Amino acid sequence: MENHRTDVGRRVALRREQLGLDRATVAERAGVAPEYLRYLEERPASPSHASLTRVARALDTTVAELSGAPRPAGGAPPELSHKEGLRVLDEATCWELLAGHSVGRVAVATPGGPAIVPVTYTLDDHTVVYRTAPKASPSFLPEADDLAFEVDHLDEAQRLGWSVLVVGRARRVTEPAELAALTERHPAPEEPWADGHRDVWVRLTPDRVTGRRVTLT
Repeated sequence: MENHRTDVGRRVALRREQLGLDRATVAERAGVAPEYLRYLEERPASPSHASLTRVARALDTTVAELSGAPRPAGGAPPELSHKEGLRVLDEATCWELLAGHSVGRVAVATPGGPAIVPVTYTLDDHTVVYRTAPKASPSFLPEADDLAFEVDHLDEAQRLGWSVLVVGRARRVTEPAELAALTERHPAPEEPWADGHRDVWVRLTPDRVTGRRVTLT
């Protein structure tokens, strides 16, 4: 336990070990990337309430137990319990938020005009990768311009939200060795959220990663 940098990370690791589970199993149950779970356990992370809730459910425990103290009923997470307006997030926090989610949106130019479409994604060595179908909207990539990819979350009840924007060059993965490695590391889900066969991999290499957290007034 000496390498765990925060109490939350220590409690997550301890609970996982009590259940005899490895990180990959817990990450799959929680719907988060294994890299995120490792980061949560070993680094001074500040996980979002939504991400910690999923991890708590995967470990058959509660956010209060992992946090060390119960949250006030109906209250906001401690770091956002006061009205602070708009706050710029550093890049490390942006990557942490990205790692804790699996659905984002890409802005693409389709034959029918501009479109913003959802994709399921994962992180692979500080790039964003997603699978799509050959003629699906997410497969229409700009030839010269940057691709914009966004992940966000809004809790209307607590009037809290955040948004992370990744901008960079995207390309279809065509090299057989790279395709095989991606397929091995990130297998397709047993129950995909959209129908159809998706054998096209797209990798987005970021030039800019920016984020905002907002308390609505």
